[in-house]
Amino acid sequence: MQLNCDLGEKIHDNDALIMPYINMANIACGFHASDPLTIANTIKLALTHNVSIGAHPSYNDKINFGRISIDHSPEELIALIQYQIGALHALCVSNNGVLAYVKPHGALYNDMMKNPLIFETVCQAIAKFDATRLLLIQALPDSTLFKKIAKKNGITLMFEAFADREYTDEGLLVSRKIDHSVIHDPNKIIQRCNQLLNNNKITSINGKTLTLEVDTLCVHGDNPAAIKVVKTLYELLYK
Repeated sequence: MQLNCDLGEKIHDNDALIMPYINMANIACGFHASDPLTIANTIKLALTHNVSIGAHPSYNDKINFGRISIDHSPEELIALIQYQIGALHALCVSNNGVLAYVKPHGALYNDMMKNPLIFETVCQAIAKFDATRLLLIQALPDSTLFKKIAKKNGITLMFEAFADREYTDEGLLVSRKIDHSVIHDPNKIIQRCNQLLNNNKITSINGKTLTLEVDTLCVHGDNPAAIKVVKTLYELLYK
């Protein structure tokens, strides 16, 4: 099990404290947060700690931190994603790093998990750029359709679970508009992670038990509990 975290977003100063304890850094590409220099510095920080680098593209929406859905044609969405991946790839190359995977951010991520047509468009965007890049998506109780679409487009998937987010009974994320959708209690987050690590299960906001096949756990870097959680999970996984 690997740990991943959304970083390079310029909304906190946790990056340097979190990076030593994770395996994968999902680096903002500038459309929901960040700027070229911050992206470059975050890449350098990841390389210093031998952390795998991922592009974290979003809708073009800094005002709402990429958390509002925006309608796009498939052609527009492909260009939007490739533009951001290309920018991160260029900064990786110039710093002797490698872009290993892609994880969409915010509303784009949620939209692709709810709409197979958007998910396929995301796969197409990556495949036309470089199909060797992994796509990181949410683990669901049944991911059959997503696996089928990814395979058709030559994309390899990694599946993640969220340590600090509440789940619906269907296995999707509870909207941030709902109270308590983000978990801030470190003890509860760690308890949920233990449940996943030991039993491949997580409990929904309504108490339903969900079974998930998970490759990596995500902790959001802007969560006040992030530093304590990633340190504790690092100890659980690697010590």
